Order: sequence, then C-alpha cells, then structure tokens
Amino acid sequence: MSNDTMCSRYYTQNVEGEDDLMRNAEATRERILDAAMAEFSAYGIAGARVDRIAKTAGCNKNMIYIYFDNKETLFSTILQKHLTRVYEELPFTPDDLPGYATRVFNFAMTNPDLIRLMAWSSLEQKTESPAERGTIHDLKVAALLQAQNAGQVNKTFAPGFLLTAIMALATAWTASNPFGPSLDPDSTKNPDELRNSIAEAVKLITQGDTEKHEQ
Repeated sequence: MSNDTMCSRYYTQNVEGEDDLMRNAEATRERILDAAMAEFSAYGIAGARVDRIAKTAGCNKNMIYIYFDNKETLFSTILQKHLTRVYEELPFTPDDLPGYATRVFNFAMTNPDLIRLMAWSSLEQKTESPAERGTIHDLKVAALLQAQNAGQVNKTFAPGFLLTAIMALATAWTASNPFGPSLDPDSTKNPDELRNSIAEAVKLITQGDTEKHEQ
C-alpha cells in the first residue's frame, strides 16, 4: 500500500470519526434539552435538579455544565428554543384576530409543558426574558395599531390591552391557569365549543357587535 493511499484512508477515517463525534454531541445536547424541558415545566428553575435531568437524558451531569454552564442558562436556552417555534408556527394576523386566537388556543392546549415553562419564568424571574420576546410583542402591538388606523380593528381598546386580552383568552383553559379547568374541570370537555366561544369573544372585543351596528 502506497503512502498516498494510507494517508487518504487515514484522513477519511479521521473525518468520519469527527462527524460521528459531532452527531453524538448534538444528540446528547438534544436529549438534555428534552429532559430539562420536562424537569423545568414540572418543578420550575428553583425546584429542578440537574441530577434528575442528567439521569433522564442518560448522560453525566458534567456534560450539562459543559454545554450550558449553569441551570439558568439551560432554562433560558429551552425557553428561547420553544418560543422560536411558537413564532414560526403561529404567525400574527391582525386582519384575522379571532383566527389567531383559535390557533393560539390549539397550540396552548397541545403544548402544556411550554405554557407551564412560561408561567415558571414569570413567577420566579430568575432569568431574563429572551430579548426576542419583547421585540415580537412590540411588533404585534404596532401591527394592531396599524390595523386600527386602517379600520380593520376598532379603537375602543389600546392595542397593547387588546393583545394581552387576546392571549389571556386563548390560554385561559390551559392546565396551569388558576381560573381555567382547575376551577371548572368540565370546561375543556368540548374543545370545539370552547374554541368557537373564544373566537366570538375576540371578535366582539376587536370588532364590536357588527350586527347591532348594521341594524
């Protein structure tokens, strides 16, 4: 075997080995994120235990500190990751606010872990809210103001109030909400009726009673 052939084979094996290491590292990182999502949504930042996260992820807990430095950074990374998914999957539609509210409702009801994660973030305030979250909020408020000026949304309420009211209505029946199913367990037995009621409520808040005005 020539030296060139040996060098080529060594290089190929080396590259493949590095690729395997990178894939394994990324897989470990994702397992940590998945395990931490379940841990944080159940216990919050203060109650979460790195030992439990490592055990669930099937890795040494030192790996968690190598990837994320500390528990707070791990929490922030998870929150940002899932909020980015929210922004991608739920585009804001100021020209169809009832439709937007129902999409938020559907997402919230099928992603209870994320809603609990956001609740823990607000309650504990041990980490800074992702900067992108504030930026997205401001963009939505600006879009609502533009829709009001264009006559698509009534001006009874300020755009910031409207956005908060819409989000509150759309997420009110999640398990972590103190005024939702915890007080009325039967309220979520008919999600279609609930979804329609939310859409109608948002329509009344943002457009008023159009039938009454037409009369």
